[in-house]
Order: sequence, then structure tokens, then C-alpha cells
Amino acid sequence: MTDAAGNGQQVGRVLVIGAGGREHALAWALSRDPGVTEVHIAPGNPGTAAVGTNHEVEATDPAAVAALAERLAADLVVVGPEAPLVAGVADAVRERGIACFGPGREAARLEGSKAFAKEVMAAAGVPTAAARVCTTEDEVAAALDELGAPYVVKDDGLAAGKGVVVTEDREAALAHARGCEQVLVEEYLDGPEVSLFAVTDGTTVLPFEPAQDFKRVGDGDTGPNTGGMGAYTPLPWAPPGLVEEVVRTVVQPTVDELARRGTPFVGLVYAGLALTSRGIRVVEFNARFGDPETQPLLSRLRTPLGSVLKAAATGRLAGVPALEWGSGAAVAVVLAAENYPGTPRRGDVITGADIEGVFHAGTALDAEGRLVAAGGRVLAVVGTGDDLAAAREQAYTRLGGLTLDGGFYRTDIAARAAEG
Repeated sequence: MTDAAGNGQQVGRVLVIGAGGREHALAWALSRDPGVTEVHIAPGNPGTAAVGTNHEVEATDPAAVAALAERLAADLVVVGPEAPLVAGVADAVRERGIACFGPGREAARLEGSKAFAKEVMAAAGVPTAAARVCTTEDEVAAALDELGAPYVVKDDGLAAGKGVVVTEDREAALAHARGCEQVLVEEYLDGPEVSLFAVTDGTTVLPFEPAQDFKRVGDGDTGPNTGGMGAYTPLPWAPPGLVEEVVRTVVQPTVDELARRGTPFVGLVYAGLALTSRGIRVVEFNARFGDPETQPLLSRLRTPLGSVLKAAATGRLAGVPALEWGSGAAVAVVLAAENYPGTPRRGDVITGADIEGVFHAGTALDAEGRLVAAGGRVLAVVGTGDDLAAAREQAYTRLGGLTLDGGFYRTDIAARAAEG
């Protein structure tokens, strides 16, 4: 099996870092790549154990991760979550001479600091929302008055997808800011939101198809923001040429600017976009695959994943052709634990999860070996089909076979898009 760059090398032994649904999807897709000889996951979860070998390690400990990669003689390390990237895990792995898919600490600031991301976008000429960086309540109040309602207040640092408040309530906006060391107050962007992933080796950009996720906890986009309650791909309503325009005006200029600064970004650039009445605007950047968009996207991807990620990690992405996608659509729906996104209930037994299309996020095995809820977003259930309606039907049918006391999910994921 040649890799995607066509130089006759196998992908070899791959180590995936992380423990969530994104990592289960990555490990699953890698296990299906004929060029991947072994899949290891650290620390992994009960789902990843079915497609590879789990290893106990602290994912945010650069030295421990690098030592494990060396001990396993890994040919490629894929860092899933943002916290290990911001902690410098990718740097530590590369220092051992091991190929790593994921940006170094400095480049990962694109997600680790929203203020830094704004600075990079300004330098690169990337369109985004007007924003004010605030460290005091007086600064926040002045910015809220300047930019107006709906108020958008973002924690500058990592917040696992839950550091953003969008509200008409000025006091609620101020209250959110009080709980953060530094915040960005932004103008509100109208229009639908789109997620676009792009693999990059620091120079070349290779885009995925776009997806859309659902951040609010309740049907009809009600309730507080979450890490994501579901996602679907493709987007039948997306304007023609969207991917090309985003690569040209957003992703490539950002990658070029980080390279110019001497901190090249090697890994996955996630552009969260708003298609506003004034054109495309960046809502946020992430420095890794998104969860739950990864699950439906990888369920449709036909190009072997390992060969693409290794080409990016070794600076040979220019030799990789455009990604190939299966026809049809994929829809992911998240099963969440009771009281998510507050303090989710843990320890409830899950049944029926041992079926195709179920990706583990917040699960564990109890003392009796039973699968139990161990986090807020417990599972992502993916359905595929010829179109979004068929994919939705399969996803919700599969969900209907699962049991989790107190568990809940949104019933409207991709509903509007499926109706056309």
C-alpha cells in the first residue's frame, strides 16, 4: 500500500491521543486504512478499545505522550483534542523524531487564545466579526454598549465549546464575563453557520466537505451552548464554490500568516464560519477536528485517512489529490447525560451501543464491566443514506435502540436541511 503522496511507504503504526468521540471516529477511520498496520489510542475509551489498543496516559502531559509514542515505535501520532495541543504535546513528539499530526504550542494558540486568532486574522486580511478584548468589567460594559445586542461574549481561553454566551440580556453577558480572566466581546453575526475542516502541512491546504453542527442543547436552537448536539454533511443549501472561497479567503491566508511568523501550522484547521448578509465571516478557529462533525464526515470519507494525515505530518501534502467522498449524506445525533451541559449525571448503564455507527464520547466500564455514562456527551450516533432524510432516519432508528436512564437528544438535527 503506498501512502497518499505516492512514495511507496506504508502509514504504519498510528497513535491517537485523546478519549472522546472525535478520537473514536479517528481511530475507527484509521483502522479501516489498509496502510495502517496498528492503531493505538491514549487514553481512549471503551469504544476505541474495539478498533485498537488503549493505553493509560495523561493526554496533556507532553513528556508522557512522547515517551509512549517512542515505546510503541509509532510511525505517526495524531493529537485529537485541543488541550494537549495547547500544552505542547505535538512539539514533544516531534522532538523525538516522530511524525505528528497536530500543530505545535505556538500555532495551537489559534484556538487557545481568541485574541491571538483575531490578531492573526487582522494580519492575514481574513474577514471576521469586530471584537474588543476586555480584562475588566468596565471594558466589557463599554464594549457591550458599543457593539450592541445580541451580545456575544467569549472566554479568551479554552472552554470545551462552552465558553461563549450569545444573549439579549446585558446582565447575563456581564455575568459570563465576570467568570473569565479575559474575554472577547464581538459583534453578532447573522446568517447560518458552517464548519469547514482543512488538513495542512503548513503550506498546502486540503479541504474537507463542509458540515453544520448544532450548539444549543434544545430543539429549535434553544437553551445554553454545548460542545455540540449533532451535525450533518453535506450541506445541500450551501452556495456553489463555498469551499474554494473559504480556502482562498480564510484558511490559506491564515496558514500563510502562521508560516510567515515562523510557527507553521501542521494539522487540522477548523474554520467556524457565518454566511452573513455581508459575506463569509470567521466566527472562530479550532486547531483540531471538531466533535461531533468528525463522526459524520469520516463516515463518508473514502480516501484512506492515515495516508492523508501522514502526508500532512511529513510535509508532503502537495502530492495528495482532492479527498474522495461517498455519495449520499451522514447525520450524527448526540446522546447526552441528564443535566448536560450543567453537571451531568454519571454512572448510568448504557445498553444497545454495540452497533454500527455509534461513537463513544463520555463512556466508561464500571466495576462489573458494564458500559456506563462518564461525561456530558455520552455517544454520537451516525446514520448514513442516499440523502439527508434517509441518513436522519437511520440515525434516529439507531438511537431508538439505545437506553440510558435520563439520557436525552435533540430531535431536529438536520431536519430543516432534509426537508429542502
